[in-house]
Amino acid sequence: MKMQKAVRFLNFRNMLTLFFSVMFLSSCGGDDAGVAFTPGFSYTFIDDNHVRFTNQSEGEYHLLNWNFGNGRTETTTTKSQVFEVYYPEAGAYVVSLELIGLEGDRKSSSQTVTISKTDLVVAFSASVDGTRPNYVNLVNTSEGTFDSMKWIYRSRNIENKNTAVAYFPYSGNYEIELQLVKDGITYSSKQTVSIASNDPDYYSKFSLVWSDEFDGNAVNTNNWTFETGSGGWGNNELQNYTAGDNAEVKGGILTITARKVNDNKVAGSYTSTRMITSGKKEFTYGRMEIRAKLPSGTGIWPAIWMLGANIGTVGWPACGEIDIMEYVGYQPNTVHATVHTSAGYGGNGSGSSKTLETAEEEFHIYGLIWTEKEMVFYTDTPENVTHRYAPSNKTAENWPFDKPQFFILNVAVGGNWGGAQGIDNTIFPQSMEVDYVKVFQEE
Repeated sequence: MKMQKAVRFLNFRNMLTLFFSVMFLSSCGGDDAGVAFTPGFSYTFIDDNHVRFTNQSEGEYHLLNWNFGNGRTETTTTKSQVFEVYYPEAGAYVVSLELIGLEGDRKSSSQTVTISKTDLVVAFSASVDGTRPNYVNLVNTSEGTFDSMKWIYRSRNIENKNTAVAYFPYSGNYEIELQLVKDGITYSSKQTVSIASNDPDYYSKFSLVWSDEFDGNAVNTNNWTFETGSGGWGNNELQNYTAGDNAEVKGGILTITARKVNDNKVAGSYTSTRMITSGKKEFTYGRMEIRAKLPSGTGIWPAIWMLGANIGTVGWPACGEIDIMEYVGYQPNTVHATVHTSAGYGGNGSGSSKTLETAEEEFHIYGLIWTEKEMVFYTDTPENVTHRYAPSNKTAENWPFDKPQFFILNVAVGGNWGGAQGIDNTIFPQSMEVDYVKVFQEE
């Protein structure tokens, strides 16, 4: 029995020894096989500023990461791929090639490429005009040849002008960029300029860029599209928007009329019109003015507003909503202006109200001055401010207003806000009359 136990113990010990030996050899041998590669490359000059790089690495590897030392990087799995790289300025450039092995191991090799001749230098001067402190004079001082150029500032572009003037209406620090394109590659330089004060004449520099004054005898479908349906429109509204049956153009006035179909006070019990300029007339920044006379009565809810043109991709409220004027009939003689964003929407939107005694009896201008700094809502004149929206730290959540928006004109019935105190069916029909919609922008 003791002999049998001893044999079994020896067999077990031998098996363990063999197992760990195999594991050790397999581990060591496998690593050697997996990382057996050596990075390397060569380069030749095509001319003084163009260099051709060729991979000369050896062994088995999966991925090549090139860094050419001038801001250009390339990643490829093609070992035979040759790169021609442009170095516009004289100098020493450290070029590296990193290989990633089949097991994720990394090895790299680097060389210094010396460029002796400058072929292109991107440079410019930017000086604030001594007599016009909100203007900056730009001069392209770049060296070498290029195919095209572009100045970029305040989301504006000036193309192919060696000298230009950039306008900055507000005080603050601003970045100006000069881009040069050569052989399909963009090179750029940036500078920051400081503007000491606001331009007191800023608004006078706006000029009319689009208007609809509702001349003729029909809604201009080059400007407007009718949205239709009775699905509540996100606010449990009860009107059915028709394809123009509730809109009339006559004598230079657009009239949108809400009519009662029956007394049931359910979806479809009323008809009305909702007109949008989406895909036809969209704007980023400017002075928007709409002259209108409002309907009256409990349950009516007219609005003059704007939505981000990217609503189809980012959704609401991320697209941003600008309510230039809203009116609920159970609060007569009070107009509202509100901004909705991801940072605050619905009941948490940023808004204010203003008393306007003749909102239902007379035409008034409902205006918005929208710049990259702020939104100012007003009635009749810019001095008569209804609401101001100007977050100091602008983010995508609180300022999606650096992109195009389109207009909406509509008269709703009922809904979460308009119908908060019920609907008086004796008031119908009720109409919002619009004299014009105008957009002014910087010249």
